[in-house]
Amino acid sequence: MYRVMVADDEGIVIDSMKFIIEKEFGDSCQVECAKSGRSVIELAERFRPDIAVIDIHMPGINGIDAIKEMKAFCTNTVFIVMSAYDKFDYAKEAIALGVMEYITKPMEKTKVISVLKRAMDQIDGEREKRSNELLIKEKLETVEPIIENGLIYDILLQEHFDEDIDSYRTILSINENFGYMMALVCGDSQEGNRMTNAIGTSVKISGKYHEIREEVKSLFKCKVGNVMSNKIAILIPCSEEKLEYNERTDLIERARDLVRALRKKTDISFRVGIGGVKPLRELGDSYREALNALIATTGSVAHVDDLVISCDYEDDYPKNMEKPLFEAIAKGDLNETQVMTEKYADWMCQRAVDGDLMSMRLKALEFALYAEHLAYQNGGQTYHYSGRKDYLPQIMELETPEEIRTWFTDKIVSACRNVVSKREERSGDIIRNAKKYIEDHYDKDISLDDVSRVVNISPYYFSKVFKEESGLNFIEYLTNIRIDKAKELLETTNLSIKEICVSCGYTDPNYFSRSFKKNVGVTPTEYKEKC
Repeated sequence: MYRVMVADDEGIVIDSMKFIIEKEFGDSCQVECAKSGRSVIELAERFRPDIAVIDIHMPGINGIDAIKEMKAFCTNTVFIVMSAYDKFDYAKEAIALGVMEYITKPMEKTKVISVLKRAMDQIDGEREKRSNELLIKEKLETVEPIIENGLIYDILLQEHFDEDIDSYRTILSINENFGYMMALVCGDSQEGNRMTNAIGTSVKISGKYHEIREEVKSLFKCKVGNVMSNKIAILIPCSEEKLEYNERTDLIERARDLVRALRKKTDISFRVGIGGVKPLRELGDSYREALNALIATTGSVAHVDDLVISCDYEDDYPKNMEKPLFEAIAKGDLNETQVMTEKYADWMCQRAVDGDLMSMRLKALEFALYAEHLAYQNGGQTYHYSGRKDYLPQIMELETPEEIRTWFTDKIVSACRNVVSKREERSGDIIRNAKKYIEDHYDKDISLDDVSRVVNISPYYFSKVFKEESGLNFIEYLTNIRIDKAKELLETTNLSIKEICVSCGYTDPNYFSRSFKKNVGVTPTEYKEKC
């Protein structure tokens, strides 16, 4: 159905237009008419036409001015103007208003029908576009909670790569580089710093999750996770590294409003813990701060910056270097470890300019010990209780910042190298043992599962490591061993093809011949004759 408005001060023109529209388009059009500029605007406010055919020259307000008025509230209307005067100025002004067509009188029936059909096609296109947009929005509203929860889950459990976080940010339109976490914790009631009946209320809030999510989003520009036990994690992106005092107090007041509103809606008691602002990839730390804030107080809302449970640093301390450095060591990222180690060493040397070598010694020793602790954890090294007994005497003998720097960088980089080398050594041992087993048992009916069991890792991981290290998959490597052995027997013995087939681990002579020809280019018989 199309709502069509015809506006002209001549009754004969209106009657002609109505006749053409009703005859050509029938019940698909609802037609309303107006005879003055004022009545055009009043009718448009009530009728909200899809198509408006308006004469320029009408009593009172002219057609162009009427269109300007209508544009304010008829944003999707298609305008067609008509006039007995073919004047350039009128046409130019009409085009500037976004009018679809300028028709001069007297109007031809075919022209009118053609223009109306174009207008209807434009309306159909806009309606379809709008319908598709609503469909996409509806689907996004269904999928968005899942994506938001995926982001929060990856951040809290630190099971992500940097590109994963970037993908989440793009999909969820997160442009900020920082954020903080809120922990929404529920129970039947609050006793001290804990909530009662955590298990029971976790079931209750699962049933009321959508109501809770909507309430949270009405008060905060945030991303909301799923129910985890009796807790819901909430991520709030922000642009700055730190909240100003007024921002923090406003945040706490809104959190208190949230607690009251949720209590009223769900008949469940809630508390809100709020962590500090962190880079997005470190928001797991902010969530832990939010939970610790709730443990450290008995209020319904607790912000970590209001409490004495967080660690402060002196102004020039490069705390933003620590985490990337230790993460690089744990991952075995040698390049990043070297870069961050040099940066941190530069800072320590600058601080040692005034002669405070003892602080530099202690910090170098502290970092070296922790780096090696990470190497033990992530590189599979064997820990020796007395292995570092010389570290303290060594570092106390160092007399200059550069000497301490050298000792420090050597220990840190060495710890990272140990992570890399131990992983490579582990992979190398697996492949060597696997190859030896294959070479010793190629004449048996052995499988990938058999070999992975011998080296004590899962078939999936063994298959992956074997291909990466040897360049061949298990079957290709086993086949090469068997074919090489078959060629040796064909060249040096008088065994029959059947005997050679069995000696090389094949049970079917026909399959052995096909495999041999595929890999060598000739059959076993042809190969023997050639030799």
